[in-house]
Amino acid sequence: MSLIIGNKSFQSRLIVGSGKYRDFETTKEATLASGAEMITVAVRRVNIMDKNSPNLLDYFKDTSIAFLPNSAGCINAKEAITLFRLVREGIGIDFIKLEIIGDTQKTLYPDMIETLEATKVLAKEGFNILVYMNDDPIMAKRLEENGAVAVMPLAAPIGSGLGIQNRYNITFIKEAVKIPVIVDAGVGCASDASIAMELGADAVLTNTAIAQAKDPITMAKAMRLAVQAGRLSYEAGRIPKKPFATASSPTDYMPALS
Repeated sequence: MSLIIGNKSFQSRLIVGSGKYRDFETTKEATLASGAEMITVAVRRVNIMDKNSPNLLDYFKDTSIAFLPNSAGCINAKEAITLFRLVREGIGIDFIKLEIIGDTQKTLYPDMIETLEATKVLAKEGFNILVYMNDDPIMAKRLEENGAVAVMPLAAPIGSGLGIQNRYNITFIKEAVKIPVIVDAGVGCASDASIAMELGADAVLTNTAIAQAKDPITMAKAMRLAVQAGRLSYEAGRIPKKPFATASSPTDYMPALS
């Protein structure tokens, strides 16, 4: 079944980032290997606006991969709103990832007060907003009520590679909202992505785990397979956990012993 986010439909449930790669060519190769149909781009850090400088858009012009501009580097609602207005005017994209960082020194955690305010304004202006957030089910509901088309709770601090630190909260968020839940930030390896999908996440976004791997192309392939496997496992329905053993072979048939 397709993943529906706002006014777009995707077959892949893996979204990748574009930062921390050694060059744009590797970014493209890894993205294609991942099977992702969307790549997020920090507009303040990766060029997609200036056509007179090396431009990431040029490397993807022969693909069908969609760009998801994000507001990494913005620290308040005003900055993010201004940035996305410029993006829409400059390249015509209104499908965006809203990211407003409150602690820029240590945790890189988002400022949810500023994030909620920006969501309200941008939604009224017709943007399709995927919102980076803490793993807070109450805030996820508030964002949905104010126009977000998807929520993107962190698994762990950005770039940490720690994997999902609070599995219960991801489940709670999934239960709290009807819009897609995309686990974002802190994924370190393929098994982390698979766990996120087994918890019921609709998709996973990862950047550093691929870009900084010893072999980004191979890791991108691993992430693709992990997301697919995790989704299939979730749809299949796992067995209940029990604190005791249960025989895996039938016990109601006992052949006669000669």
